[in-house]
Amino acid sequence: MKRLSRKKDILKKANITQKLHFLEINKFVLSKTILFVCLVALISGTCFFYRPGKVFATQLNADKVIVIKSKRILMVLRDGEILKAYKVALGKQPKGHKINSGDKKTPEGNYILDSRKPNSKFYKSIHVSYPNKSDILNAKKLGVSPGGAIMIHGLPNKLENIGKTHRTWDWTDGCIAVTNHEIDEIWQLVPDKTPIEIKP
Repeated sequence: MKRLSRKKDILKKANITQKLHFLEINKFVLSKTILFVCLVALISGTCFFYRPGKVFATQLNADKVIVIKSKRILMVLRDGEILKAYKVALGKQPKGHKINSGDKKTPEGNYILDSRKPNSKFYKSIHVSYPNKSDILNAKKLGVSPGGAIMIHGLPNKLENIGKTHRTWDWTDGCIAVTNHEIDEIWQLVPDKTPIEIKP
């Protein structure tokens, strides 16, 4: 009888050990499976949103940019809420709407941020779609060229160290200037085809 009870005890212990071992294996396999699924999801998400040379819209991107010239401010918005605001420098003749090439004025009106240059003489730059149809017609009536090449851009190459000091005066030929750090932020926040409204 004693031998039988000992055998039963040994068998019970063996069964318990096997069950514990089985549970440990299942836990290990489950943890590895979860880790693998998370890695796949992370890599897929990264690959989906990364496209060299362009910035595509995500839930964190802006859907509008507003510039108020009189306040020297550029605001990046989404759904009417301000995500970021930056102090800017404007054209050397900041008052009034741009009419012709060489007038050193920053245009006023509704445009599109339609393209970008990662390498330009003013660090990174984002192109404003000036002139629009109205600008072209107005210039034609006056017998002048409306001009173009209006950008939101960083600081001139080799002068990036001046930083925020550039805001002390309006120094561009009609563009909207920010620091290099700020254009980096705008570059990431504002995808191509974002509307921009430039107010007096």
